[in-house]
Amino acid sequence: SIVAAFFIVITGERTRNLRETWTILASLTKFGIVISMLPDILSGKLIEYTVLNITPELILSFRVDALGILFATTASFLWIITSIYSIGYMRGLNEHAQTRYYAYFAIALSATIGVAFSANMFTAFLFYEIITVSTFPLVAHKETEEAKKGARKYLAYLLGTSVAFQLTAIVITYSITGNLSFSSKGVFTENVSSFLLKITFFLYIAGITKAAIMPLHSWLPAAMVAPTPVSALLHAVAVVKAGVFMVIRVVLNIFGIDLLKSLDLGTVLAIIASFTIIAASVIALKQDDLKLRLAYSTISQLSYIVLGVALLTPSAITGSIIHIVAHAFGKITLFFTAGAVYVVTNKTKISEFDGIGRQMPFTMASFTVGALSMIGTPPFAGFISKWYLSLGALEAKQFFILGVLAASTILNAAYFMPIIYTAFLKEPKLNTNNKNGKTEIKEASVLAVLPLVITAISTLLI
Repeated sequence: SIVAAFFIVITGERTRNLRETWTILASLTKFGIVISMLPDILSGKLIEYTVLNITPELILSFRVDALGILFATTASFLWIITSIYSIGYMRGLNEHAQTRYYAYFAIALSATIGVAFSANMFTAFLFYEIITVSTFPLVAHKETEEAKKGARKYLAYLLGTSVAFQLTAIVITYSITGNLSFSSKGVFTENVSSFLLKITFFLYIAGITKAAIMPLHSWLPAAMVAPTPVSALLHAVAVVKAGVFMVIRVVLNIFGIDLLKSLDLGTVLAIIASFTIIAASVIALKQDDLKLRLAYSTISQLSYIVLGVALLTPSAITGSIIHIVAHAFGKITLFFTAGAVYVVTNKTKISEFDGIGRQMPFTMASFTVGALSMIGTPPFAGFISKWYLSLGALEAKQFFILGVLAASTILNAAYFMPIIYTAFLKEPKLNTNNKNGKTEIKEASVLAVLPLVITAISTLLI
């Protein structure tokens, strides 16, 4: 995708079909390269490559393992779908600066795969920051005052906290251990001060703001000023997934399960995640703007992933990792729906959606599937991840977590089901009736509708 960014810029606005062809070709090629490594990883092998030795211990290197390839496969596949959707969306609204949009989108995806395949925290941090910088112009894409304000907040939160907290934690880790390589047993030895370890752990968590753990979450709703495909990128493909992925790496591969259990840090992180799940869900209930409701839903859903890995049990960690994929497909479907509705009707408020399911049946049916997955309704992917999270809570004997999961599921239903009811069961307010008095079906372009149908169906298949 970094090669595609070059060709996209060279092609420019002169031949938009060629420019967008580079995007599609690059996304297909990237996905093909990623899945070509699956047989080796599934057989238990690792694929490693060192780019640069800065010092004997500070190395820019890549390693493909099971966790990394799961994230990379999800991100690279969804880039194909988002690229197709972007063509329909950007052309449908005749958006400006489309060359810049596609170029930075490609750079962001390149950095995302860099995070997925990093062999150590140094490499991961570099690509983590490239994601932040490359998505900043996407958030500010509309160039309105609101967009510029949202983008500045986005950059200040993500770049500021990672440099102030995460980089400090990395420096402390390197100073103590001389080692930043990801390991299944962690990098710390037994003779390190428990107080210093606790400080370092929470510096990591505070610095990984892309995970949107409260109270460092407000950048995410502010970034909703971006075009809908960018919101899909932020919420499903790259940005927030890079955040929770980094949290998982810190827990499993920098500290390790045994050390966190001995320090009881998992319990503290689980409590913070539980608060975020409930609080963000309550705030989502109050939002009339669809993208804002989805933004607070994302904040809540991300903390399922954090909660699972914080419980430090096999089933909970499995549920956490499954939810990376389940949330990616479910949430991208919901954002694609928001964009398709906006392209056709110019509506963004849920209160304006009366009867819109009759006008856009494929779009809103896909929304329904995505919403049911996020609620955790069987047989959709969201149910599977919540099932494993519940088993993990029982394994950890953290029974209050079961209450959190039950309450959040009810809240999920409370802020998603009214949208479905409004869309399908209320009489249309829109002027969409034909001469026969029936609601006229008027979907967005096939390039916008087909991707969201594919992602909706995928919530049953993954």
